[in-house]
Amino acid sequence: MKEVKLFLGPQHPGMHGNYSVHMYVDGDIINKARPMPGMLHRGFEKLMERRYWMGNLALIPRICVVEPDPNEMVYAMGIEKLGKIEVPERAHWIRMIVLELARLANHLMSIGGIGAPVGLYTASYWSTADRDLLLDIFEKITGARVYHMYIVPGGVRKDLPEGIEEEILKTIAYIESRLPEYYDLVMKSPIFHDRTVDNILLPEEVVWELGVTGIGMRSAVNKEYDIRKVKPYARYDQVEFNLPYAPYSDAFTRVRFKYIEAEQSISIIRQAIEKMPKEGSVRAKISTGNALRWKVPAGMVYSCIESSRGEYGYLIVSDGSEMPYRIAVRGASYPQGLLGVEKYLPGHRIDDASLWMDTMGVCAPEIDR
Repeated sequence: MKEVKLFLGPQHPGMHGNYSVHMYVDGDIINKARPMPGMLHRGFEKLMERRYWMGNLALIPRICVVEPDPNEMVYAMGIEKLGKIEVPERAHWIRMIVLELARLANHLMSIGGIGAPVGLYTASYWSTADRDLLLDIFEKITGARVYHMYIVPGGVRKDLPEGIEEEILKTIAYIESRLPEYYDLVMKSPIFHDRTVDNILLPEEVVWELGVTGIGMRSAVNKEYDIRKVKPYARYDQVEFNLPYAPYSDAFTRVRFKYIEAEQSISIIRQAIEKMPKEGSVRAKISTGNALRWKVPAGMVYSCIESSRGEYGYLIVSDGSEMPYRIAVRGASYPQGLLGVEKYLPGHRIDDASLWMDTMGVCAPEIDR
């Protein structure tokens, strides 16, 4: 049979972001896959070297559009380590609330997004509408729905608006009431079972080879490894939450873990709102002059957090000037989204390619960074 070249993306409902995979197929089996990045925002790391430290706050959220806040957090943490900046207590808790709202929004989008490739379009409609309620919260807190630019060196840009805690609790209570419906619609669907159980496997040896973290790692190596647990930041060491882990990673397990983590995010947000100081400063003073011309002390630091897709890190090098000397981004989905696509997508069926991208948690701009 003649080999045929097919294109998955960039404009395809099963492709996450402006990203394309050129698939060479024989019948319905993928023989070869060639990832084609570079169609979205490109060259973030080099662009950051040409902008002032504070000017980069408008650039970094775009490195992962659907979950921008981890970029803000790791960038701020790195600068705070270099500058020995003490973040106010209230700001630590606000940061944690924002990060878990972002995690919840991303997991909702992912659970719903997998509906289209398996024919459950209702799931994508539901998740889009429910996620929009979380974007309403972000808009009220930060003034923006997608790129928030809210977590900044020294804390957060401004305090929470009055009454937002009650609105957050009301919104997450509603989403919590909806989660059983998502489970019945998606996880209990015979179609979903047939398409995901014992399919698109992620063996432990591949996890170590590629450097996969997050849900991909926890579902394959049977370990509760999460930076929020092993190297706590913000105030994650003062809240209680459990993480799912398993020794066998198929597509079904990875989606189920996203569902469980959504429940845990709701629990963390509730605890944070209850334990957060009711008043106090939310931002440390970092400059006595023009903040845009602020100079960060010379040094090199690696800061990392746990995003919804795994370890998200920045290696930041400062030469003591007004701009970064070097910044390298460790995007959580880079290993499986680039090398993993080329090496391990072959052998799967054409109709499973979209499931592969979704359950591996690929965020295209992390590859274009």
